[in-house]
This record gives sequence, C-alpha cells and structure tokens, in this order.
Amino acid sequence: MIRFELVTLDGTKFGDLVHEVMLPTPDGHVAIFEHHSPLVSLATPGIITIRRKESDPDERLEFFATNGGVVEIVDNTVRLLADEADHAEEINEQEAKKAYDDAQKLLRQAKDQVSLDHAQTLIDRSSVRLKVASLRRTRRR
Repeated sequence: MIRFELVTLDGTKFGDLVHEVMLPTPDGHVAIFEHHSPLVSLATPGIITIRRKESDPDERLEFFATNGGVVEIVDNTVRLLADEADHAEEINEQEAKKAYDDAQKLLRQAKDQVSLDHAQTLIDRSSVRLKVASLRRTRRR
C-alpha cells in the first residue's frame, strides 16, 4: 500500500492508504504503486484516479478533477500539491457544463492573447470537471 495525500489551498482533500494512484503529468498519466521510484514532477490539469484496494473493480475507483500542481513520490508516499481539486461527488454536472459553455463563449469573444489564455484555462478546467462528473454518473449505473 502507498499513502496518497492530496493537498489544495482549501486543505487536505484526501489522505489515506491506497493500492494505486493515477496522475496526469506532462508525459501522460502515470500509475503509481508500492515501491515506486522517487520522483518530483508536475501534475497537469486532468483526472486523478484512486484504487483503494487491489481487489477493487473499476466500478469502485474514485476520481478527482485537478487543475494541476506538483507531485512528490518518496518512501511509498505520494503527495500532490494543487491549487484546487474536486472529488467527483462534489461536482455538479449541470454547473460544470454551464461553466464550459461560458468559457467557450469567452474564447470566441477574446480580443487579445491574455483573454485567449484565460478562456483556454477555463475551458481546460471545466472540461476536466465535466469528464469527472460523467465518470461518476456512468459508474452509478
């Protein structure tokens, strides 16, 4: 087992022993298991996936949406420091869809690079949140 700690500006969002954590990085998703090599890396906006027990089926996976951060792996402890991360149960799919649509509108109306970058950041954030909400919905079936 490994200890996974997800810490945001709002405090600790997750802290427990787990079998596996999958994190989004610039090189793609990385699956982390017990005895992983020490590592410090960026985490990119994306989906954090947690499997608490080795025997847990995919239907029992837990998901967080994150806007990225910094991950450190040392001595069977995975620590992700992020500005924000939301558990699938905290995400309202309708609100996330509205935020995505609003961000798309901002992108279409952007007149300069700063506005374009801001709109793209909002699109990235809301699309990850929509994907996590969708995963939660399909897992409940």
